[in-house]
Amino acid sequence: MNTSLLLQVGQTIPQQTKSLRHESKLSNATVIRKGSHFSMVVASLPGPKDTFGGVTWKEKVVYRDSWFDHLAIRYLSQSLQHTTGLRNEKLGYESLTEVATMVSRSFDAERQRELVIKSLEKAFPGFLLKMIKKLFPPSKFMRELSAIFTIVFFSWLVGPSEVRESEIEGRREKNVVYIPKCRFLESTQCVGMCTNMCKVPCQKFIHDSLGMPVYMLPNFEEMSCEIIFGTKPPSDDPTLNQPCYTSQCTAMKWHGVDRSTSTRKEI
Repeated sequence: MNTSLLLQVGQTIPQQTKSLRHESKLSNATVIRKGSHFSMVVASLPGPKDTFGGVTWKEKVVYRDSWFDHLAIRYLSQSLQHTTGLRNEKLGYESLTEVATMVSRSFDAERQRELVIKSLEKAFPGFLLKMIKKLFPPSKFMRELSAIFTIVFFSWLVGPSEVRESEIEGRREKNVVYIPKCRFLESTQCVGMCTNMCKVPCQKFIHDSLGMPVYMLPNFEEMSCEIIFGTKPPSDDPTLNQPCYTSQCTAMKWHGVDRSTSTRKEI
């Protein structure tokens, strides 16, 4: 699947299948990976910048949601609103980011993660997940199928993405979803909301409901993300210690959320 990501007039980034390197960069920190395992983090995490990869905060991706996208966005937004009891009258993706921001303002990190998991449990039929878990145990087929499923059915949530390769148990597999610029992170511009309302709860939900480990590795400088199916998150995950954006955090700007503590809570 070849698509392109619109950044500004006349500027595109071609999407092509590439091999995932064995080192993933997070600011100045390096997560060393051997196969499906992660070891130490080298160097320290600096504060994020206001300009990433030559693209400024004002150069936002333009999305043209289809009828399916609108339905999916509304369904997830309504599920989160129903679970949390926090309502808003906004439409489209703005409704989803608004309720997410309200949750980040109203609850601590641990509670935010719990509420997102409850919303996902309501959004996806439990009997279907149990059947999939029983019939399709973790395997190369399931890891690669999960990657394809993500890019086909969840572009409305995270934006355009592509499948890449990594090494699992000495074999190359197309089990990685690479998102050049995450829609949720770009819309909220909040590291804490990315961590507490997407990364951590989704990792736990997928592992518990499908029996498949998954590691989501956001790059906060580029606003990109790698979703690696079949890999467990490291116990000393460096993304959980990342400070929020210096001046553009939506949760802090709109609702006064303390960015210095929004991502510190461990599971």
